[in-house]
Amino acid sequence: MKLVADAHIVMRLFICCDWKSGMNDLLFLGRGRLPLLPRLRDGPAPTPCFTFRRQFFNTSRLPFVTNYSKPTSIVQPKSLTNAGYSYAAHPSLSVSLEGSTHHSARLSVLMKKLEELGIEGHQSIPGQYSHLLCPMCKGGDSGEHSLSLNISDDGNSAVWLCFRGKCGWQGNTMAKADVRLSHGKLNQILKGKRTGLTEKDLGLEPLCDELLAYFAERMITAETLRRNYVMQKSVGGQIVIAFTYRRNGVLISCKYRDVTKKFWQEADTEKIFYGLDDIHNASDIIIVEGEMDKLAMQEAGFHNCVSVPDGAPPKVSKKDVPTPDQDTKYQYLWNCKEYFEKATRIILATDGDRPGQALSEELARRLGRERCWRVKWPKKNDTDDFKDANEVLMYLGPEKLKETIDNAELYPIRGLFAFRDYFDEIDAYYHRVLGDELGVSTGWRCLDEYYNVVPGELTIVTGVPNSGKSEWIDALLCNLNRSFGWKFALCSMENKVREHARKLLEKHVKKPFFDVRYAASLERMTKEELEQGKEWLDNTFHLIRCENDSLPNIKWVLDLAKAAVLRHGVRGVVIDPYNELDHQRQGSMTETEYVSQVLTMVKRFAQHHSCHVWFVAHPRQMHNWAGEAPNLYDISGSAHFINKCDNGIVIHRNRDPEAGPIDRVQICVRKVRNKVAGTIGDAFLSYNSMRVRWWSRLLGLQMWPWWWPDHGWS
Repeated sequence: MKLVADAHIVMRLFICCDWKSGMNDLLFLGRGRLPLLPRLRDGPAPTPCFTFRRQFFNTSRLPFVTNYSKPTSIVQPKSLTNAGYSYAAHPSLSVSLEGSTHHSARLSVLMKKLEELGIEGHQSIPGQYSHLLCPMCKGGDSGEHSLSLNISDDGNSAVWLCFRGKCGWQGNTMAKADVRLSHGKLNQILKGKRTGLTEKDLGLEPLCDELLAYFAERMITAETLRRNYVMQKSVGGQIVIAFTYRRNGVLISCKYRDVTKKFWQEADTEKIFYGLDDIHNASDIIIVEGEMDKLAMQEAGFHNCVSVPDGAPPKVSKKDVPTPDQDTKYQYLWNCKEYFEKATRIILATDGDRPGQALSEELARRLGRERCWRVKWPKKNDTDDFKDANEVLMYLGPEKLKETIDNAELYPIRGLFAFRDYFDEIDAYYHRVLGDELGVSTGWRCLDEYYNVVPGELTIVTGVPNSGKSEWIDALLCNLNRSFGWKFALCSMENKVREHARKLLEKHVKKPFFDVRYAASLERMTKEELEQGKEWLDNTFHLIRCENDSLPNIKWVLDLAKAAVLRHGVRGVVIDPYNELDHQRQGSMTETEYVSQVLTMVKRFAQHHSCHVWFVAHPRQMHNWAGEAPNLYDISGSAHFINKCDNGIVIHRNRDPEAGPIDRVQICVRKVRNKVAGTIGDAFLSYNSMRVRWWSRLLGLQMWPWWWPDHGWS
C-alpha cells in the first residue's frame, strides 16, 4: 500500500506501557512517513507495527475519580464492542496516512468546538474514551474527572457525558454541526461500562484495626462490615474506606470515602443501589441516603435496605419525570427497577435536611407515592431533629432506630388525606378558636335566626328585577364592616362607580347624598361627612372592573379577587350579576356543565381564601308571573345554582298594595348547607327611602319595628 506523506500532519501518539518496571510512559510526538516507536525506560523496544489497523498492548489505564491525584489500577483492556468502540487509554496506533489531511482538518474543527464548550480534549484520541474535568460541575468538591468523552474514529464527531449524579451534563457535536443532545449515542456510552471488576484489580484489602475502630465509634460492628463487604484501599499514601457495590455477588462498582468525608467512585461503572442483593424478592424495602445509614439499618435488624449511590439533589425538580433513558441523575433506579417491582411498601428514610427531603420526593415520583412511606427522625433538642439513621444509632441506639422505622408514616399523596391530618382543625372548630365558626351576624336579629355569614361559603342571591337584591347586599356589607371590620371586593357590573358610591355612603352616613325629591325634607350629608365617607369607602371596598369594552370572565374576576384578599385582607366578595360575565364555552360543553364548572371555581376560591362570596343571579324570564316569590330553580341557566351553593336566598318585594305594605321586603332563605349557621325560613325587612333605613318584622308574628339607630337596615 502506498504511503502518502504530509509535512503538515502531526500525529500525537500516546502509549501507556506496563513494562518490566511496571511504570507508565508517554510516547513522544513524532513526524514522518512511518509510525514512530515508543521509548521505554528499560528493556527492549517492542516490534514496530506497520499493519494498517488499530492494535492494543496488553495494558490499559482504568482511572477512577478522586479529588486529588491517585494511582490507577492496571488491568487487561477489553473491547467494548457493544458500544461500538474499543477501550484503551493510550493505545499504539499503526495508521495509513492516505486521506489524513481531510481527517486532520475535521479533527481540528472538532477540537475547536470542544474548546469553546470548555472541554479540554487535546489529548483525546479518536475511537477512545477520555476522562476529563467536566466544565459544568468542575468535578464537585473532589474535582473528579467525571466527564467521559469519546471522539469518533473519523474525527468528525464527539459525544460526552458527566457521570456525576448531581450533574449529568451530556451532548454531542460534529465538525460541521452545532451542539445538540444525542441520547442514542449517549446510551451507547452508558452501555459501554467497565465489567469484570475484581477486588484484586482495584487493590482492595480487608479493613485494618484503625478503620474497624472508626466504625465501632459509629456503632457499626465488624460482622456488619464483613457482611456488606466493606474494605479499604491505599490511595495517595492514605487508607480510604471502600464500599463495594455488588449485584448477585458480582462486583459492579466501588465507592471510596476518606476520613474527611470526601467521596469518589470508580469511573465508567454501572450505577446501582448499595446493598442491592439484600432486597431481592423483598416486599418491604428501605431506602437511605448513604452507605453508613445502610450499615446502621442492619445494626437495627433491617437487612432489606439499600442506599442511593449519588446523594441528594439540592431541591425537587419542577419538570416532569424524564423517560428512563433520559433520567441520568436517577439511572441507578432504572438499572435496578426489577428489584422494586414486587415491593408493596417502600420506606424512604432519607436525611432530614432539605436535600434529603428533595431526594425522598424524587424517589416517590418514580416509585409511586401510593406504596411509599416516610420516616420522621426523632428530636435531638428543642429546635433540631436527628439527621439520619446513623446519627440516631449513635446517640439513641438500635432499639430507637428500629422504633423510628416501624413508625414510618404514609407518604402524602396530593388530594388523599386521613382524618388525623385535620385533627388540629377539628379541635379549633370545637373550641371556636377563630370566633366565626358559626358565622357572623347579619346585623338584623330577625334574619340571624335563619342566615349567618360564614367565611369560606358561597351565597347565591336571586330575585326578580327591582326587588332590592343589590340594595340588601350593600346594607349587609355595611353592617359587617361596622360590626366586624370586614373589607370587601366588589365586582358590580350593573352599577356606575359614582352611583354605587352614593348608595354605600347613604347607608354609612345615614343621610341622603342629594337634596332632591327622594330625600324629602331630610338634611343632605355635609362636605365634611362626604370626605369622611370617601375615606371609609377607600378603606373598606376594592373595585373589580373591566374598563374596556370586553366582558370579564369568571377566572379574570377570581384572579383579581385573590389579589384583593392577599393584598388588602378582603373577607367578602360580591359578583353582581352572573349574566354580566363573559360565558363563552367550548363547543361541546353544555350550559349546565359550564355553570357547574363556574360555581366549582367560585366555591374553591371561597374555601381556599376563607372568604365569603355573594353571587347574584337573575331568574329566567317568567311568563304569566302573578307576583309571587321565585325560587332558586327559577334562576336562568341551570339547577346547579341551588345544587352547588352553600346558601340560597331569594329577595322578594310586594308590589300589590292589597296584599300588604309595598315597602315590605321578604328575605327568603331557601337553602342552608351548614346547619349550625342557619336554617330555612323567611324574615321581613322594610325600607324607608325617606330615612334610608330598613325595618324588620318576623314572619308569622305581629309586625313591629326593630330599631337599630346605628344601622341603615334593622
